[in-house]
Amino acid sequence: MELAAFRAQARAEQVGPRYSGALHFAFVNAVSLSIIAIAASRLRRPGWALLTVPLAFLYANLVEWLAHRGPMHAPKRLLRLVYRRHTLLHHAFFSAEAMSVESTRDFKMVLFPPVLLIFFFGGFALPLGLLLGVLLGQNVAALFVITAMSYYLLYEWLHLAYHLGPRAPRLVGPLRRHHAAHHDPGNMTRGNFNITFPICDRLFGTCLR
Repeated sequence: MELAAFRAQARAEQVGPRYSGALHFAFVNAVSLSIIAIAASRLRRPGWALLTVPLAFLYANLVEWLAHRGPMHAPKRLLRLVYRRHTLLHHAFFSAEAMSVESTRDFKMVLFPPVLLIFFFGGFALPLGLLLGVLLGQNVAALFVITAMSYYLLYEWLHLAYHLGPRAPRLVGPLRRHHAAHHDPGNMTRGNFNITFPICDRLFGTCLR
């Protein structure tokens, strides 16, 4: 199917008449920033606990790499929906030669569904934060949640920027090209699995030239 025809069909099937890309993006920001603010209010003279930030950032970069290399491109029994939405929809909607959204309604093909934000917080950030709170104290827990949610938000910001075409900030140009190479059908299972910063791509030899 030609790209234009696929996009028309995908919009008809996936984007409801009431969908608003602007509201979707606003929801992601409002929820993420609210969680970050609440976690920040729990900090009390963090001191050495600030080491949590770089460690949690590197951990999030690894999780991003593993998830993108794994279930997002390799169908797993309990995660087939993730594979279908990413590989069969997102990668078919955006090719390496046609990376740009045509309107804000196409944000539906880039941003994670709102329910995934709730799942990420409730199933990942909060449980690990509570565990770290028990083991290492409230400051470590709060900083982990702050870093995890900030990373999630950064992922959404950058990924959307890559698909804005000429409207994308010039600052993200190298990262956009890194991601565009991943959208080549011959490359998508080979490398450039980091969406934010290609740290793990370089560490594990999956950074494509």
